[in-house]
Amino acid sequence: MTTTPEETIAAPRARIKDHYTVVKAKHPGRWVSAAIIAVFAVLMARSVATNPRFGWETVGLYLREVSIVQGIGVTLELTAVCMLIGIVLGVLVAVLRLSPNPVVRTAAFGYVNFFRGTPVLVQLLFWYNLAALYPTISFGIPGVSLDANAIITPMFAAILGLGLNQGAYMSEIVRAGILSVDSGQVEAAGALGINKLQTMRRIVLPQAMRVIIPPTGNETIGMLKTTALVSVISVPELLYSSQIIYARTFQTIPLLIVASIWYIVVTSILSVGQYYLERRFAKGGQRNLPLTPIQKLKSFFNTHDRLARKGGLS
Repeated sequence: MTTTPEETIAAPRARIKDHYTVVKAKHPGRWVSAAIIAVFAVLMARSVATNPRFGWETVGLYLREVSIVQGIGVTLELTAVCMLIGIVLGVLVAVLRLSPNPVVRTAAFGYVNFFRGTPVLVQLLFWYNLAALYPTISFGIPGVSLDANAIITPMFAAILGLGLNQGAYMSEIVRAGILSVDSGQVEAAGALGINKLQTMRRIVLPQAMRVIIPPTGNETIGMLKTTALVSVISVPELLYSSQIIYARTFQTIPLLIVASIWYIVVTSILSVGQYYLERRFAKGGQRNLPLTPIQKLKSFFNTHDRLARKGGLS
């Protein structure tokens, strides 16, 4: 059997490579920081668990209270309705802000500037007390006279305040997503005879979703927590339901813990949904998508199984 000159040269190199051993880089800082965090976590958990003032028995008693569960339902309803209003208004106002018409563009900017420039709590109180300014609402239509006190209920005031405020923030998110799309695609669509509405709906917005989805998920989680503000106008959401109970039982801290636990549970569920939604819209922009938590777990166990089989064979 004869060998070529290339094989003769490659053979010593292969033997030299066999003598090298791969040594993983050491990261002592990681172990030190992990140990410090673990110690603090244990101390904190021990303090919280052994402090009787937290009233964990009361927390367990009221965690599934009927009024608390109903309050969660109202909170979720407010979040869904106000986010829907905010998204629709946000898309509309974002398109108006990018309009070549200076009057329309200025009006859209005024809307955004007003609702972003005033606190949400002030807006809620303003809508709740609208009847003090306009006892009757006619919408400028002759013969129409509606009682403002009957129309502006606490729930309706909450939807108006949160929905209109969210529309201002969503408009900036949508506008940023639209501006992230290359303007050459809009010009190419116009050259092909596609009108502006179709260009926006079929070309620009689908690509802008990769930029819009992450902050929209954050705004949804923020809206869930912002609904706690409507307790000041007596909307029976989660925090208000907790306040009604501890006003009667004087168990303030345990009931606030109950509300906090439910907020954490719901926001965690929304965060999981946001992760998978972002991953779905990232398919067109990333060649290799990051592994999902389930895929990471399967990969971890598969790697350990392969190492175990390899060790058994050796």
